[in-house]
Amino acid sequence: MFDKKNDNENLTKDVFRPAKGSAKVVIGNGVTLKGEILKADEVQIDGEADVIMKTDNLVIGVTGNCKGNIETHNIDVWGKLDGDIKAFGTLTIQEQGIVSGSVEYQNLQIKLGGKMSGDIKLSDKIQPIKKETKVNQDTSSTSMQEALKKEDK
Repeated sequence: MFDKKNDNENLTKDVFRPAKGSAKVVIGNGVTLKGEILKADEVQIDGEADVIMKTDNLVIGVTGNCKGNIETHNIDVWGKLDGDIKAFGTLTIQEQGIVSGSVEYQNLQIKLGGKMSGDIKLSDKIQPIKKETKVNQDTSSTSMQEALKKEDK
């Protein structure tokens, strides 16, 4: 009985190590922000922002208007997003969402009514499996003698 109480009293939060998910930034409707947001787990923009941003997840609300250099894993756009955008995970454009600028993405989802314009590029960080199998098929079609000759050289 007493041991459990003592254990609970000894547990303290380490102020230098915040829990994952606690690094959340919310820019409310009517707020204007200009600057940098770095090392945030999640950023939600319902106001206006002109930023350089590196975050894990970005949500642009219906009233949100964001522009700048953005690097993130996932982006969910309900409002407007413009600039140099890199989504290493999934870029989702909702029904009223508008994305423009130089956009590089790994996965893309556009709901009916969502809009995207500008320089659009599929990120080539993950190579398609089909390319690798074609290379393997080409080398497997060579005869054993030809392969041995290549190794001797």
